[in-house]
Amino acid sequence: QNSNTAKTDSRKSLCILNNHRVSGTENMKIILVFLFIAPLALSARGEKDYSSFDSATSPETKSRFAMLDDVRILANGLLQLGHGLKDFVHKTKGQMNDIFQKLYIFDRSFYELSLQTSEIKEEEEQLRQTTARLQINNEEIKNLSQEMNSKIEDLIQNKIQLQEKVWGLEDKVTKLAIIQPSMQETKDISSLKAFVEQQDNHIKQLLKIVEDQHVQLNRQHNQIMELEDKLNHIELQELAENSFTGEQTEPEAIPFPVRNATAVTYKSDGAAPDCTALYNSGMRSSGVYTIKPNSSEAFDVYCEMKFGSSWTVIQNRVNGSLDFNQTWDAYANGFGELNEEFWLGLNKTYSITKQGDYILRIELQDWKDNKRYIEYAFSLGGPETDYTLQLSRISGSIPNALPEQTELRFSTADRDVDIINDFNCPENYLGGWWHSECEETNLNGKYVTPRSRGRLDRRKGLYWKPKKGRYYLLKSTKIMIHPTDLKSFE
Repeated sequence: QNSNTAKTDSRKSLCILNNHRVSGTENMKIILVFLFIAPLALSARGEKDYSSFDSATSPETKSRFAMLDDVRILANGLLQLGHGLKDFVHKTKGQMNDIFQKLYIFDRSFYELSLQTSEIKEEEEQLRQTTARLQINNEEIKNLSQEMNSKIEDLIQNKIQLQEKVWGLEDKVTKLAIIQPSMQETKDISSLKAFVEQQDNHIKQLLKIVEDQHVQLNRQHNQIMELEDKLNHIELQELAENSFTGEQTEPEAIPFPVRNATAVTYKSDGAAPDCTALYNSGMRSSGVYTIKPNSSEAFDVYCEMKFGSSWTVIQNRVNGSLDFNQTWDAYANGFGELNEEFWLGLNKTYSITKQGDYILRIELQDWKDNKRYIEYAFSLGGPETDYTLQLSRISGSIPNALPEQTELRFSTADRDVDIINDFNCPENYLGGWWHSECEETNLNGKYVTPRSRGRLDRRKGLYWKPKKGRYYLLKSTKIMIHPTDLKSFE
């Protein structure tokens, strides 16, 4: 009975130990205490059981059975201890792996932060040098302005004196018309004539000086503009990296049509072949008109009246409200709203351009609201040629980004006619375009704002990329066409 009591106590102790195991160091402490106490308890229990057996049973047999049970209980306890240690080892190993992983991530982040810190220090040094040069240029411009003001004041004084002399000369000429001038008066007239010629030469010299000063001032102003752009490079790095700098600004054009603007549609009585013909017939307001090119059905277009004529708009992007990642059929037939963002359609554009020679004008606006343009003489093929485009630059205020004298085939993600090195340009950069190389430009790409990080995102965006130059991330674009021979449409 005492032996059974000892077994029951030991089992209860094991159950209590199993039910109250804790993680880490606490488990180890409980197990060590159990290992220290269990043998003592078992030994004391065995001695007590041995003295309480009756005389009919052999002491050696009782002791042997008691010890065997104790060994089993101890073995069971050791087995439980082994499982506990195994779980503890696995858990500790997992925690150590997590710690090593976090240490690796921390080291990598620290290394990247160190690289970024070095780049920022270099840019700060460049900014200091730029600021110093800007201050020197400001002083030079201030001195030039003072000198120019002084010369202009002298010129004004000379002009006043000359005007007074001329008035006096007019009075004398009037008198000469009435009476015969004397010898003295003749000498005075000759003297005045010489003085007028001298003053005229002096004025020409002053005007030449003023013109030179003006040219120099403009040059200094352009240098200051460039330095200011560099000065803003740190504060607006993403923005300035994708802006037009160092270019001559085009005169302000008529603003692009904005979203939610009221649609203005005009129906002409005659069958006008394009917007220029409508302008020549007396139309002077930009808006949506109906035209009917030769050998084509009538359709609506957006006509923009500017530069003393009217241009037929074939693409307009202003705010990213329209997804330009469209299929081949969509680009062929057109999509969007003519008073908002739209693509006129390759079929409609081809029906207009096959009437004669046309100019292609591309207007661009960056995220600093700088506007640039470029114009090409161009030809557009029909659907049987995949709308092949050939360009020849005429003029513009931005470097060219499209190959000239090269047949460029139009392609979309679902119909890429020229896959370069197994790389599908429309699929990877989104939007249909006349691709030749996947990096030169894409005016039908995804609309991306300057806050979008990462080079990959920028290259998927709406950008202009000259062959030797950086990516110009664009805020708005407009593509228009205009006939070269205006008389043929009168």
